[in-house]
Amino acid sequence: MTRNLRALLLGLPFLLLAVQLQAQDTSIPNETPKKGFISRYLNRVFNDTVSQEKPQFLIYPVLGIRPETGLEFAVAPLFVFYANEDTNNRLSEINTYAFFTFNGQYGIRINHAVYSDQDKWFFLGDLDAERFPLKYYGIGNDVPKDNIALVDATQIQIKERVLRKVLKNFYVGLETDFRSLSNVSFEAPEDSDKALDIELPFGAEGTTNFGMGAGLIYDARHNVLNERNAFFSELAYLNYNPFWKSDVKYQTITTDNRFFTPIGKRDVLAAQVIGQFSFGGEVPFNQLSYLGGENIMRGYFSGRFRDRNQIAAQVEYRFLPLKLGFTDRLGATVFTGVGEVFDDWNELEMNKIKWSAGAGARFLIFREKDIFIRFDYAFTKDGNNFYLSIGEAF
Repeated sequence: MTRNLRALLLGLPFLLLAVQLQAQDTSIPNETPKKGFISRYLNRVFNDTVSQEKPQFLIYPVLGIRPETGLEFAVAPLFVFYANEDTNNRLSEINTYAFFTFNGQYGIRINHAVYSDQDKWFFLGDLDAERFPLKYYGIGNDVPKDNIALVDATQIQIKERVLRKVLKNFYVGLETDFRSLSNVSFEAPEDSDKALDIELPFGAEGTTNFGMGAGLIYDARHNVLNERNAFFSELAYLNYNPFWKSDVKYQTITTDNRFFTPIGKRDVLAAQVIGQFSFGGEVPFNQLSYLGGENIMRGYFSGRFRDRNQIAAQVEYRFLPLKLGFTDRLGATVFTGVGEVFDDWNELEMNKIKWSAGAGARFLIFREKDIFIRFDYAFTKDGNNFYLSIGEAF
C-alpha cells in the first residue's frame, strides 16, 4: 500500500461495524456477557490469541487523499498460514489491496508467497488490475521533476512463478509475466498551468504482452514478511515474443538478492541488491525498469526514473522490537538506498547515482508469527514520501 497520501487513516474496527449486530449478548441473566464479533476480532489481533500454527486473517480500511485521485477508499486484507498448520513449513502470505476513488478510479493488487507442505512447491507472484493515473516523467536518468504527464490507462499485470524444490532451499521453475495497457491517454496534471510538452514514448498507444521463461531461486527464508536470518537470491529470464501473442519482442534478465543477519537478540541488518536488464528489441514505456515505490528507493515516486536497465541497492537496520520496558510491540528502522537506470552500460556514472534514506516505525500485529505493520518516511533530493504496509519492504 502507499503512499504519497496527504492524509491517511488506518482503522481496524471500522470495516467490521457494518456486520456487527451487537457488542454483547446479555440474553441469559447472571452470566458473564459474551463478547461480540468486533471484540473477539480485536482481541485476536491486538492480543494475538491465535496459536502460532493456526492461520490468521486481518482486514482493515484505508482512507486517503491524493492530488491525482481525490478521496480514496481502500480495503486491505492479509491472510497468513502454514501449510497443514505445521510450523516446520515456511510461513505463506496472501496480501491484497483493493481501492476506489470518487474520480472513478479503481483497482486491486494481490501479491502472494505460498509454500506447499515440506516446502516442495513455491508459488510467488503478483496480480495488479487497475484504472489509475501513472506519473510519467520521461525516459532516462536525468528527466526533470516538473515536466510530468499523467497517464490514465487500464492496466493489468499478472506475474507468476511456479517453482519446485530440487535441493535444500533451491527452487527451479517457470516464470510468466502478462502485461496489458489499454485506453491510454497522456494529460497534463490538473494543477499545471502549462500545456503538455513531451514526446510520447513507445507503447503510448497501449500494448498487450506476454513473457515466458525460467527462474532459479535460492530461498532460505522462513518468514517472507519479516525475515531475521536468511539469504534469498533469484535469477530470472523472460522472453516476450509475438510467437505467444505479444505485441513486442524483447528479453529481460532479472536478479534479486537479499541478505538478513541478526544483531544481538532483537535487531536485524538487512541488505538487497537488484538488477533488471532488457535486450533484443524495443521495450514499452510501462515495462521499462524503474526506480521508486514502497519497496526499493523509497522516497521517489514509483517510476520517477525509467530506462532499459536498472541497478539498485539498499541497506536497512531494524530494531524489532525496541527495548522500551512498557511494551515489546513497537519497533523502528533506519534505511538508505542507491540506484540508477540507464540505456547502455557506458552511461553509468557515479555522479548521477540517485540516493534515498529514511526511518520508520513498526507495530507488532501478529506476535506469534513475528509480523509488523510498517510506517516508513523517506527522503530524497526530489522530495519526501511516506508508506504504510504490512511486512518489511524486502
